[in-house]
Amino acid sequence: MDKILVLAATGKTGRRVTSRLRAQGRRVRGASRSGEVRFDWTDPGTWERTVDGAQAAYVVAPDDPGPVKSFVDLATASGVRRLVLLSGRGLDHAAPDFAQGMAAAEQAVQASGAEWTILRPNQFNQNFDEDLWHAPLRSGRLALPIGETPEPFIDVEDVAATATATLTQDGHAGRLYELSGPESLTFGEAVETMARAAGRPIEYVQLTPEAYRAELLAEGASKETADALNAMFALHRAGHTTEPTDDVRQIIGRPPTTFEDYTVRTAASGTWSL
Repeated sequence: MDKILVLAATGKTGRRVTSRLRAQGRRVRGASRSGEVRFDWTDPGTWERTVDGAQAAYVVAPDDPGPVKSFVDLATASGVRRLVLLSGRGLDHAAPDFAQGMAAAEQAVQASGAEWTILRPNQFNQNFDEDLWHAPLRSGRLALPIGETPEPFIDVEDVAATATATLTQDGHAGRLYELSGPESLTFGEAVETMARAAGRPIEYVQLTPEAYRAELLAEGASKETADALNAMFALHRAGHTTEPTDDVRQIIGRPPTTFEDYTVRTAASGTWSL
């Protein structure tokens, strides 16, 4: 693949995929609303320049399902022959109104006529230290409606490694991979691991979905965000994403990173502060 397009190139996975591809000497076009090439799902006028000359593309689905098929049609008509889509694990069991963008993107790439690969990861380790749960952990209290349902959290570096491999290597066309870490932990166990790495106590609190929604709204989250997060936790509570898979090792030839190793690495690097 002579030139590779990476959407959401300033995002959590996209910036890591871009870095890995460039380290391999690949020609990469990083595109995002604030990146080197401007791309906006809501502005089709930004699409043509983005896909021009690309032979492969890493696609991170938007929340809105509307524009995905049109973009994929344009990409393949412009010469994109390989599509790697970041989706989410458990999507087949999600409520109809949850993750509609991911569902539409999966349908679009599968019907595109291009070589397609779909990556469905579990919750990212980096949700704890980069955004979603970082502020609550720093405050010393993480409260969620998940109970004792375990999750095989996956390191974003492993997601980026699998995306890089499927973009650049043959043998992955028509495959749907479920990406997980090597072991399942409850959120309580994950918080205990992070507290040890941080060297201070952090409390994990179990909430009902109703109490969780109320806390989110009180903190300023929109109703849409609160409902989406509650739908996500409902999916996980149902147990559809609890078992580790072997797909990371199958793609990149090594086991995925353990949660313990992630916490030690990030704490030692100084990039993570709780």
